[in-house]
Amino acid sequence: MTDDLLARIDRLESRESIRQLVSRYGVLIDARDLDALTSLFVEDARVTRTERGRSALRALLEGLCRQFTTSIHFVGNQTVDFTDPDHAEGVVYCRAEHEVGAQWIVMAIQYWDRYERRDGTWYFTGRKVKHWYAADMLDRPVGPDKTRWATPGAEATIPTDYPSWDRFWAEVRRPS
Repeated sequence: MTDDLLARIDRLESRESIRQLVSRYGVLIDARDLDALTSLFVEDARVTRTERGRSALRALLEGLCRQFTTSIHFVGNQTVDFTDPDHAEGVVYCRAEHEVGAQWIVMAIQYWDRYERRDGTWYFTGRKVKHWYAADMLDRPVGPDKTRWATPGAEATIPTDYPSWDRFWAEVRRPS
């Protein structure tokens, strides 16, 4: 085989590995298998400005997961852009649902991911969560207060985090 063909096969296998990594995240968080979930991240993952590593990540995820009982993370669209053969970035769409007491919270989110291959295995090096909305399924997420559950007082960051969004609407008046 030629080097070019081997590189193309590696790229296809890497895309599939990253796709499986993203899907496993959804399954494992819904199953509350926090040990397996944290194993999807590099061992030295940055958790906060001062904390790194899987044990700190596990503690963070446990605190988040204890805010709700049942959850469903349905992964949709995904892009993967390689910066080199062992590093990539991607955007993942997710519709997440959480049972929070008597509420059923529906969330439209994106994960802005970073991936790295170490010793032949792809891992997350980071995930940044961005929200369109988070609201009880009986409540329409319209207006400026679209993120009513995830973090009290937090603002929806999608779609306004895209520079193209403001440029598009600057040209024409937005519908009301």
